[in-house]
Amino acid sequence: MMDIKTVTVIGVTGTMGANVAGIFASFGNAKVYCIGRDFEKVKRTIPRIVGSVKADVIAKNLIPADFSMLETCVSESDLVFESSAEVFEIKAGIAGRVGKTLKKTAVSCTGTSGLSITTLAGYYPEEMRSRFFGVHMFNPPYSMPLCELIPTVYSDKEVLDELHDYLDRKLLRTVVEVKDLPAFLGNRIGFQFINEALQYADKYKDNGGIDYIDAILGPFTGRVMAPLETSDFVGLDVHKAIVDNIYENTNDCAHETFFLPEFFRELVSENRLGRKTGSGLYRTIRHENGVEHLVFDISTGDYRDVIPYAFPFADKMKRCIAEGDYEKAFRELAGSHALEAEICRSFLLKYIVYSLYAAEEVGYTIEVADDVMAVGFNWCPPLAMYQALSTVSDVPVMMREYLPEICGKVDLEGLLDGVRPSRYDYRPYFRTGM
Repeated sequence: MMDIKTVTVIGVTGTMGANVAGIFASFGNAKVYCIGRDFEKVKRTIPRIVGSVKADVIAKNLIPADFSMLETCVSESDLVFESSAEVFEIKAGIAGRVGKTLKKTAVSCTGTSGLSITTLAGYYPEEMRSRFFGVHMFNPPYSMPLCELIPTVYSDKEVLDELHDYLDRKLLRTVVEVKDLPAFLGNRIGFQFINEALQYADKYKDNGGIDYIDAILGPFTGRVMAPLETSDFVGLDVHKAIVDNIYENTNDCAHETFFLPEFFRELVSENRLGRKTGSGLYRTIRHENGVEHLVFDISTGDYRDVIPYAFPFADKMKRCIAEGDYEKAFRELAGSHALEAEICRSFLLKYIVYSLYAAEEVGYTIEVADDVMAVGFNWCPPLAMYQALSTVSDVPVMMREYLPEICGKVDLEGLLDGVRPSRYDYRPYFRTGM
């Protein structure tokens, strides 16, 4: 296993950079140079890094630094992890600087959520390109241990295997190796679902829009957090970077579902980026007497109270889940003809189909789709979702009935040939949300 004693993390004042620095300092027990553009801001970030892993003892491992110290820090490091803004030019510039002083035995990684690793590798000296990899962790990494490991055309297989072993055994990551394609696998599947939910919010804005769709696709449908609430948590700017990259650089069976609605682009341009800026798709206002939860109303362009929607199919499903009768819950979903049930059904079925499709294109086995969604998103993984719906209905028949458009674009029989029992139990993922 790699002997990593000193690490440089670039971009620690961002949420992900801070969290990753905590992982290296705690699980890896490494000395970590924490680099940001503002030295004083980096110093103020150190307590946040310590808090991210709930281990005060790691404070001694965290060394604040700024970009004027980058070359010195890199030259002493066994591993360099870049976690800068999701802008190619910024990452390429950092790669160029890192490559000039990186030790010949060191490893360099980028935490990009979907930019081309092979293209970034080209900014390193030729002899160092084989030691550069994509290492995409998920937020927050302390509780979401998924790590997508992405090699390039230059990768040294032996170094790749050693890095895989280090991430697995030392940092305790669930490591999934995927191909160097836009957004990799977890975000390709997850943001297809999230962005189409966003499009449906725009389509049904007169029904309520954002909170209406989140109410249809809430925790009772197999996820810890509703999809648009997830976008708000991740950050609208990050969401935009991911789906724009996919839309511009792929042309798969779900291509149009990655198009970003105009209202969302306007929110990003106004720096309303979600939880990290205090407002985005949702807004939370804290008063002396309590907390006020608001949602962006697409029709009016203003925030309003979140509506406590009551859909009969959803209420019945929640009651059944609370009683542990999952089969009855899925029967309520499969048998309802309400608009909201039809929307929910089509989303869950498309989630399965697109996961199978994306795993074939971006992953190496169908099981990796289960890993990335279970461990990276805390969603019921696709093979487990297939099993859940199979308890009450013939899933392929449902797919052909409710998804004629996407079924006409994929080899459904070929995809379904790869379906086998999931190693994940679907039941813990379906929550009442009450």
